[in-house]
Amino acid sequence: MPTDAAREKRRAYLRYAFHNVYNYTALAGVGAAAALTGNWWLGIVGAAVEGLWMLFAPDSKILSKLAWEKRWAAEEEKRLAQKRKKQLASLGPADWKRCQTMAAKRDEIQRLAGDNPTFTQELMESELRKLGKLADDFVDLAVTSARFETYMAAVNFDELERQSRRFEAQIEHARTPSDRELAQKNLDVLLRRKQTLTEIQQYIRAARGQLDLMENSFRLLADQIVTMRSPGEMSGQLDELMDGVEAVRTTARETSQIMRLDHMQGVGKFRG
Repeated sequence: MPTDAAREKRRAYLRYAFHNVYNYTALAGVGAAAALTGNWWLGIVGAAVEGLWMLFAPDSKILSKLAWEKRWAAEEEKRLAQKRKKQLASLGPADWKRCQTMAAKRDEIQRLAGDNPTFTQELMESELRKLGKLADDFVDLAVTSARFETYMAAVNFDELERQSRRFEAQIEHARTPSDRELAQKNLDVLLRRKQTLTEIQQYIRAARGQLDLMENSFRLLADQIVTMRSPGEMSGQLDELMDGVEAVRTTARETSQIMRLDHMQGVGKFRG
């Protein structure tokens, strides 16, 4: 079953197949010929050929290699640049500076790799792609960490504890079973919220630790790459970093789902 990304790419390839100067020229030529000669069958044939073109061209491996992939890559790069600009604008000064420093270190490593005579461009392409992705991942983690930290800064932990003690007292001194049941439900919601907040704090610690590791690893690679004899020497370090990033990202997704679930259940709105 095609993924969302695959479906989006094919829609783009359909757009490329139709919106290009060669297709416009062919359509205009056939239409003009049909109008000038009065042979409308030319228009019918042209429409049929256009239909076949739109059916097969987007999936053509040859056209994909020659044109579609390059155009898609250019558009993806533009979208990524816009996304990064928006993300960086949302960061505080300290995180913004860290992201800029990581981007500069990525460029330095790429330059040093190019200067290393034992590296060929073909062998380095895979590792440089990993390097670029890690620099992008650094921004993603910084943005998510900052968002979670902002959320946590708005939490009134003293009020949370005060409410917990109040509902515990209501359970202990409830006059009726229904009063005890309602107080218990409120306490259960508070306990779930505490658990969510604990998981957010754990994520922040893990994400910040991963950011530190990525910074230190990039600095180490910059020191080592001058004397490396093969791109494989840094491949393991990059793969390990990517695994760590994915683990933190998975935790972030799970934590965000819990936060949304708690919000839907009306966390923070109590009766008693």
